[in-house]
Amino acid sequence: MRSDGFAFTKENEAEAKKIIARYPEGRQQSAVLPLLDLAQKQAGGWLPTPVMDYIADYLGMPYIRVYEVASFYDMYNTEPVGRIQVRACTTTPCWLCGSDDVVRACKDELGIDIGESTEDGKFFLREFECLGACANAPILWVDDDFYEDLDYDSARKILADLKAGKTPKPGSARSRQGSMPIEGRTTLKSMAADGGDD
Repeated sequence: MRSDGFAFTKENEAEAKKIIARYPEGRQQSAVLPLLDLAQKQAGGWLPTPVMDYIADYLGMPYIRVYEVASFYDMYNTEPVGRIQVRACTTTPCWLCGSDDVVRACKDELGIDIGESTEDGKFFLREFECLGACANAPILWVDDDFYEDLDYDSARKILADLKAGKTPKPGSARSRQGSMPIEGRTTLKSMAADGGDD
């Protein structure tokens, strides 16, 4: 075992066991993605080699298999970065809806560029390819939360709140419900069961 003293906290150990229990007997190695995520959060936002080794030992995998996963997926960091991961989607739907302004807001508020961490090690800014919520573009993914329907001001406010230690409410900055059009429902305006609710 080459974990150099890293081990899951008691809470994360319990969570890891729950995660592994989701997989059929003999397929526990399938839990590598969520366990790397859990370990990365515990390790301060990145995966040093001893932490990846711990996950490999934990799942009975060759070290190289865990390194391959951690270096392939963009959500894992194999070098030190800021603890709070700020990911700005810049693919076509977000770009068409103003992601350039959202990226500019991130740079202005955090004082860093894409691929950089703040001096205090709190934030890391990265450009991300498609977060899968195109109907609510543009989007920021901050740690585990999506912030949608953003513009320069709303993106900057979210980051200012995070810098101040607040937890902004995830979801639409324009109070959109799910992926419903901004103007409200355009279909299913009345419900057959109750005779309508428009």
